[in-house]
Amino acid sequence: MKKIENRSFVCLLLALALAAGMALFLLRYLTQGGSWASAAFNRHLYNTQGQLIAGTVLDRDGDVLSSAENGVRTYYDSETVRKATLHAVGDLQGRVGAGALNAFAGKLTGWNLLNGAFGADRGGELTLTIDARYNYEAYQALNGRAGTVAVYNYKTGEVLCMVSSPSYDPLHVPEDIETNDRYKGAYLNRFLSSAFTPGSVYKTVVLAAALETLPDLQDRTWDCAGSVQIGEETIVCSGVHGEQDIAAAFANSCNAAFAAIAVELGAKTLQRYTEKAGLTSSYRLDGLPSARGSFDWDLTEGRLGWAGVGQDKDLVNPCALMVYMGAIANGGRAAEPYLILKTKNGLGLPSLPRLPRKTGTLVRRGTAEALADMMAGNVEKTYGSGRFPGMDLCAKSGTAEVGEGKSPHAWFAGFLRNADAPYAFVVLVENGGGGSSAAGDVAARTLKVMVNGYEK
Repeated sequence: MKKIENRSFVCLLLALALAAGMALFLLRYLTQGGSWASAAFNRHLYNTQGQLIAGTVLDRDGDVLSSAENGVRTYYDSETVRKATLHAVGDLQGRVGAGALNAFAGKLTGWNLLNGAFGADRGGELTLTIDARYNYEAYQALNGRAGTVAVYNYKTGEVLCMVSSPSYDPLHVPEDIETNDRYKGAYLNRFLSSAFTPGSVYKTVVLAAALETLPDLQDRTWDCAGSVQIGEETIVCSGVHGEQDIAAAFANSCNAAFAAIAVELGAKTLQRYTEKAGLTSSYRLDGLPSARGSFDWDLTEGRLGWAGVGQDKDLVNPCALMVYMGAIANGGRAAEPYLILKTKNGLGLPSLPRLPRKTGTLVRRGTAEALADMMAGNVEKTYGSGRFPGMDLCAKSGTAEVGEGKSPHAWFAGFLRNADAPYAFVVLVENGGGGSSAAGDVAARTLKVMVNGYEK
């Protein structure tokens, strides 16, 4: 009898262990089944070269950007479009980690919980939010220069244009891609995965802090003689601007005025407003994380002056800056960006419509309205509204010094207040020179097509 009781106890333990194991397996199957199906060892979904041979990637208009035919992955028939959409679609070798073929492989297999993955002949459809035509225009406007261009709808969150350069043709990978400086960082999505010295686009944050913290700001003036001495640092300006109020100082992008304002605000206040603006946060675009910006706040007065004009050790991620622009446009909060417009599984069943998710309050509503008006003034007074026909444009340029002997990074960021084109954007041209000229021209070409269409 004792032996029977002992054996029963052992059987009970084994049954409990089996039940626990089955429960763990089912949990992992529910949460990780798509990843299992899309793993590279799954040979009915990957060929011998490790290329995913299931699923189709489309742009928002239904143009096929990549598909699988007879065990081979193909791309759009235009070489320029392939280069312009590389960092959104991905490459054959999986080196562009943020591309759809790698990051969203689980959706391309057509995986679902009931049927698993059907195989290469019945993969899923993944429709991206981007428009290949807009990527084409942005890539052409960059004209081979390193940088990034992105535009999104700050009401819905759809990323309409996302270009990173340098790029290459995924069907004809350059033999010297690993050694030629022309392709340095070609695998990297600069919009999502990098952070850069922001230069004067950061003055939008300093101005927000000043509008809310300095009660007499609108009644004050600053005199610019071309430079200002703050502590041990000489803050050099782009010109001699003379006496100016805050709107003029912002339109002139006056370093002397904004360095002095930054010191008056203090490091703790600037840190609080920088974090509130989301410039040290990471956004997740359908699971793809953006890089975090970083700032050093343990500063002398002179270094704080430089930090206040977007220099020193300031680093900003382009995606976070774009979302901040969207928040200014939208009264303080913007839709969070995303890249997947819709999907279809192996049975042809579409995904459910997605609802916009909003950020927290990145800037107060009244402050956002004041910033928008001043940014519109920048376009009217400094950048030239004629460059942006049919657009109610609000923008800030930036020229970020990045080291002796190197041309500065050129930035242009802002948004449209057009009711039918609620777009926020960011343009970065690495070592491009002046922000308004180099990056502004890229923005103008891209936005013209998006707002006004192609000329007939």
